[in-house]
Amino acid sequence: MPMEDSARTACVSRTFLRSWRHHPYLILSNRTLGLKQNASGKGDVWAFTTKIDQILKNHSAAGVKTLELDVFECRDLNACYLSDWLQIAITPKIESLTLELPSKYEEEYNFPCSLLFGGNGNLIRHLHLTYCAFRPKIGIGCLRSLTKLHLSHVHISEEELVCLLSNSLALLQLELNRCSEIICLEIPCVQQLSCLTVSGCSMLQMIDSKAPNLSTFNFTGDNLVQFSLESLRVKNLDMACLEEINFLNYSITKLPYMVPNLEALTLSSYNEMVNTPTIAARFHHLNYLEIYLDAGLFPEYDFLSLGSFLGASPVLETFILRCDPVLEDFGDASNMRQLPKHKYESLKDVMIYGFCSAKSMVELTCHILENAISLESITLDTVNDWEDEENLGRCSVAPACKSAECCYLEADVILEANKGLMAIQKYIAAKVPSTVQLDVRGPCSRCHSLEPM
Repeated sequence: MPMEDSARTACVSRTFLRSWRHHPYLILSNRTLGLKQNASGKGDVWAFTTKIDQILKNHSAAGVKTLELDVFECRDLNACYLSDWLQIAITPKIESLTLELPSKYEEEYNFPCSLLFGGNGNLIRHLHLTYCAFRPKIGIGCLRSLTKLHLSHVHISEEELVCLLSNSLALLQLELNRCSEIICLEIPCVQQLSCLTVSGCSMLQMIDSKAPNLSTFNFTGDNLVQFSLESLRVKNLDMACLEEINFLNYSITKLPYMVPNLEALTLSSYNEMVNTPTIAARFHHLNYLEIYLDAGLFPEYDFLSLGSFLGASPVLETFILRCDPVLEDFGDASNMRQLPKHKYESLKDVMIYGFCSAKSMVELTCHILENAISLESITLDTVNDWEDEENLGRCSVAPACKSAECCYLEADVILEANKGLMAIQKYIAAKVPSTVQLDVRGPCSRCHSLEPM
């Protein structure tokens, strides 16, 4: 390299180094540091710790505003390193801290709470901890700027969480995932809290919220728990139950009274065995309803009974049904059932993903077409892409697929999807009014063709 170019490169390097040492936003992981794992899945812990040590010490004078530290893959990391790094990073300048620890740390590592309090945590707005114990004590101080708290696989008692929340007066979002010590989740009167997410807390039996401005509540669990939500402002509710056999029954009979001002409701049931009853209660403000139903576990489920949700929602505009395929023959079309006439004056958009040839599914669709007088569009997709984790898509739905082939489908799923297409053509297509746009989707003819037996 010529001398002139060498000098210019050296100047740029020194300028970059000075700039880097003052850069307050750090995202540190094997990937961002360019380190690779070996064949056993283990990385070079020494190289990793050395690099992080060097970076954080170089930033000790200028201070760090954001630190995202992902050491999840470093199973052999010594906790002493971690404590030293936090000592450097957590200063009065810190605004956001994300800590992804190895899973074994859930039982072994106590997050040093004292570092956050006494002034160091005055500016922190976002705190995300995984796989550790977090033990804030009464009188330890407050996190006056904290707006988002996310604890995942964290050991924290009910009393400690109440202590923390009571001293986080600016908190807007709280997310708890697999916090196994909590039995009764008490949310004190946190005025600003608007979004609460609780998932996988195995010991949880009750949620008692005194937050007056809670507007969004998301819950996922094996079983239902008792709810006490004092806020009449809850407008968005997303609930998923993995083991309850009557979750939809519970939802339609209880929720209109518990959360009367709902505007958007998403329900996911993985073990439903009880048909949905007709009720007198109403969701007076509900305009968006989405239901996921794993009906494959109970093929006798009556899809037509879901019409009860439509009847209980006088201002509903959007209805989405997602279900896994039900392997069932349509049977005799001569005795098609009909629910009592009920005009759905507001319903405009209907989407059914995983549409199948089950008779009750056809009956539900016909019922909607006959009673939704303002309907603008209906999408009937005989494939449920819910489990397309790589988001590959289908050539039959999008013009250009992200890979050479569509997402993989089992042979029985393809067979049922094709039966669903025939049911649409035979029993539904002719009933679609000319003012309604019908969008029929199915397997890709190129990627999902069945081999001859």
